Amino acid sequence: MGLESLHVIDVDRDDDGLVVAVESAPAVMGCPACGVVAASKGRRVVELVDVPAFGRPVRLRWRKRRWVCPDPGCEVVSFTEQSPGVAAPRAVLTGRAIAWAIAQLRAENASVAGLARQLGVSWATVWTAVLAVLVDAAGDESRFDGVTTLGVDEHVWHHVSPRQRGPKELTGMVDLTRDDRGRTRARLLDLVPGRSGTVYRAWLDARGKDFRDRVQIATLDPFHGYKNAIDDQLDDAVAVLDAFHVVKLAGQAIDEVRRRVQQATLGHRGRAGDPLYGIRNILRAAPERLTERQVNRLNRAIAADDAHDEVLVAWQAAQQIRTAYRLKDLTQGRRLAERVLASLPSCPIPEIARLGRTLRKWRTAFLA
Repeated sequence: MGLESLHVIDVDRDDDGLVVAVESAPAVMGCPACGVVAASKGRRVVELVDVPAFGRPVRLRWRKRRWVCPDPGCEVVSFTEQSPGVAAPRAVLTGRAIAWAIAQLRAENASVAGLARQLGVSWATVWTAVLAVLVDAAGDESRFDGVTTLGVDEHVWHHVSPRQRGPKELTGMVDLTRDDRGRTRARLLDLVPGRSGTVYRAWLDARGKDFRDRVQIATLDPFHGYKNAIDDQLDDAVAVLDAFHVVKLAGQAIDEVRRRVQQATLGHRGRAGDPLYGIRNILRAAPERLTERQVNRLNRAIAADDAHDEVLVAWQAAQQIRTAYRLKDLTQGRRLAERVLASLPSCPIPEIARLGRTLRKWRTAFLA
C-alpha cells in the first residue's frame, strides 16, 4: 500500500471509484498520557481520499483501532490510533494525496478544479488541504539556502481591479543556481505584492546579510528599479540582463516594424491574405526551425513590396541578438553582442535604433 504501518484487507469498486479497506497490525498500545497498557475498545472506520489509481478516485476506509485507559486517575479516558505519516488528525486527504496535488500544480500546470475532479472531492476540500501545506512551506526559510544566482521579474496576477482580487502586480524572486550537472534549479523563492525597486530592496534586506553575500549573479529585466535595488543590496553580485527579456524586446521591435510597414503600404491593420500578416508567426521563429515551405513564404512576403525590406532587416537584427546568446563559445557570443551594440543604435529603422539605444544603456549588464 505504501502507507506507513497500514496494510490492505479488502478492495472494492463502486460508481465513485476504488474503495480500499486498510488497517494496522495488532500491537500493544500504551496510553499517550500515563503509559499504562490500554485495553481494546473496538474499531472506528474513518474514510480518507488517497491518490487516484488506474484513472479512478480512491477512498481509503481505515479501520482505526480504539483503546481505553484502565487507570481511573488518568485524564485520558479513551483514544484512537493516529499515524502522521498517513494523514493529519481530522484530515480528509491523505498526506501523499496532498503532496501529489501540489506536485501537479507545480509541474503540470494543473488546476484545483481538475485535481478535485480526479480526487472525487470538492474544490474547497483540495484547496484547504493544499493551502495549509503551502503556508507552512512559505514560512520555511531553508529554501533560501545555497542561492548563488538570483532572478527577479514582475508578474501580473490578473487584469481586473485590485479591489476585487487583491494585488495586481507582484515581484517574483527565482533561484537560478546551477547544480553540479550544470542544470538550473529554476525554483520560485517568493512572490510579493508590488512591482518596484523599493519592493525588491525591502525583500533583499529582509533576507539578511548572509543571504545577500552568497548571491554572485543577479539577473533582471531592463527595469532600473530592480537594478537600483541590486546595486544597493547586492554589492558583490554581477547584474545580468535576462536573455528571455532581451530576446523578447527584439521580437517586439520586429512586430512594431511589421505593423508600421503594413499601415504605410496598405493603409490598414493586417488582414488574412496580406503578405506581412501571413508571416507574423514566422518572424517570431528561429531560422533553424523554419521549414522549407516557411522560408519560401517569408521570401515571397518580403519580395511583395520594396518597403518590406525593413521587416527583413529588423528580423535579421533580432536574430543577431538571439544568436549571441546561443553561441556555445562565450567569447564569440560577446564579440557578436558588441557588434550589435555598435551597429543597432545607428540603424535607419527607428524601432531597431531604439532597441540598440536601450541595450547600449544596459551595456554592462547585457554583455555580462
